[in-house]
Amino acid sequence: MRTAAIDRATTETNITLTLALEGAGRYQIDTGCGFLDHMLELFARHGRFDLTLRCAGDTKVDYHHTVEDVGICLGRAFAKALGDGRGIARYGNFLLPMDETLVLCAVDLSGRAALGWQLRLPAARVGDFDTELAREFWLGFVRCCPSAVHFVQLSGENTHHILEAAFKGAGRALAQAVAIEPGLENEVPSTKGVL
Repeated sequence: MRTAAIDRATTETNITLTLALEGAGRYQIDTGCGFLDHMLELFARHGRFDLTLRCAGDTKVDYHHTVEDVGICLGRAFAKALGDGRGIARYGNFLLPMDETLVLCAVDLSGRAALGWQLRLPAARVGDFDTELAREFWLGFVRCCPSAVHFVQLSGENTHHILEAAFKGAGRALAQAVAIEPGLENEVPSTKGVL
């Protein structure tokens, strides 16, 4: 089992997180931000990752620090659980429909950080969640689990649906990328010999 536990405390947030890559999609999530909880529950369920996460953040200010720091911790957890990446597929992609919305997520666990964010979000807020924070979450993730993660919106009019498709698609794409390839368990998937 590839697992990781992350504890991170700053003056803005206090986060504890556990992750199992070979999971059943079980989750216990409480970030203090209901929309972020919802997105991470979808991510865990559709990626089949087991995820526990607690965050006490300065939500009296807004959700920015909470969302960014949770992205950082989730990225660190993936990086820790993957180790040197030996045996992984490395690449994954998923085209996810969500009602009128269609979003592609593609992942390369390359060891280099890049985020492609081609989502057009019609609404600035979903409930009390600033939708621009979704990009901050994934920036935190790719910086701490160095990877190229791309989101491309092919259609969509409802902001909730677009973000839901992105998080579900990311779960599915990452599940493919972290999967161990039979017969290649001892190989690093790079001509360089390292990721």
